[in-house]
Amino acid sequence: MPALPVPVTALIGEDGGMLCSRIRTAVSARLDGEELPPGVTVEQLTAHLEGCAACRLWETRARRLDEDVARLRDAGTAPGGEAPGPPRRAF
Repeated sequence: MPALPVPVTALIGEDGGMLCSRIRTAVSARLDGEELPPGVTVEQLTAHLEGCAACRLWETRARRLDEDVARLRDAGTAPGGEAPGPPRRAF
């Protein structure tokens, strides 16, 4: 059964731009190496991130989470095992 079309008004935020939830879904897809969701272009994603500090922060935190998970995976931490200490910060 084909998917029903999503009303355009459901994809537009109060400011006339994309809803942050749609952008965050697109950011997540991009971080996972997946295609962007239908109705979101690279240009729209880029423009929204340039103008929305909250979504830029969300993207930064999502990237850090991905990096932390990768670091744990690379360290060979088994479930229930001890995780390596926090990364050292350069001052």
